[in-house]
Amino acid sequence: MNSIAIITARGGSKRIPKKNIKDFCGKPIIAYSIEAALKSELFDEVMVSTDSEEIAEISKKYGAKVPFMRRAATSNDFAVTADVLSEVLDKYRNVGKSFDTALCLYPTAPFVTADRLKDAFSRFSAAKPDSLMSVVRFDFPPQRAVVIRDGKIEFQSPEYALTRSQDLEPLYHDCGQFYILDTESFGKYHALVMPNTVPYIVPGEEVQDIDNESDWLIAEAKYKVLHLEG
Repeated sequence: MNSIAIITARGGSKRIPKKNIKDFCGKPIIAYSIEAALKSELFDEVMVSTDSEEIAEISKKYGAKVPFMRRAATSNDFAVTADVLSEVLDKYRNVGKSFDTALCLYPTAPFVTADRLKDAFSRFSAAKPDSLMSVVRFDFPPQRAVVIRDGKIEFQSPEYALTRSQDLEPLYHDCGQFYILDTESFGKYHALVMPNTVPYIVPGEEVQDIDNESDWLIAEAKYKVLHLEG
């Protein structure tokens, strides 16, 4: 089975300038994703899709390939990940390279390790789904959420107001780390979540959204606890 790791890293981050190559605990944050993919030894190709020459150079320094630059159409604020992956797979297909499986790995996922990827691929291979999605359980059950209306608090779902948390169905969300895709299914549905998508549950301590500077500091603190000080 031929596999490719695609790390999506455009250069237009606004909330955190140069987010994808910003120093994270001693090296560019994208380096963690590249190194995890390479160390896993799962992939025939580990590449970075980017529109930035600076990101391209740093990515190649850490061992990834950047065989082409991303088009403007897949680099703007409205481009979706599925379009980026389609562009990459089409470019490779045009030069005679095709892949059965593709990993979409985000460049700001320093908690992802080679062992985590190997475990996820093992589950993907056993289940043979359209795709696998990394998810994390909500810390607090969303069914017990409250809203503020006219200055007053109301339960969003009153039917759960008196239900114990442990009796509510666990809910999960995308943890923003990786997807594994069957490329034939992806070509048919052009989506990351397809009719037969299975979950890969990531522990909450290994997940952190990084949307602003405060998130960045929290992520670094978590990483140090898990990897540097443990």
